[in-house]
Amino acid sequence: MSDQNDKMSREERLAAKLRENLRRRKEQGREMRESDADGVPKPPEGR
Repeated sequence: MSDQNDKMSREERLAAKLRENLRRRKEQGREMRESDADGVPKPPEGR
């Protein structure tokens, strides 16, 4: 029984870490899009 409880808590910890990582990556993506919109324009392609 202890193994079942340990496994479940491990799975719950992993799931929580995955959710935290996903939120962080979404936030970073938003920041990058905002900085691209406000930042210096990119040079034209084909140079």
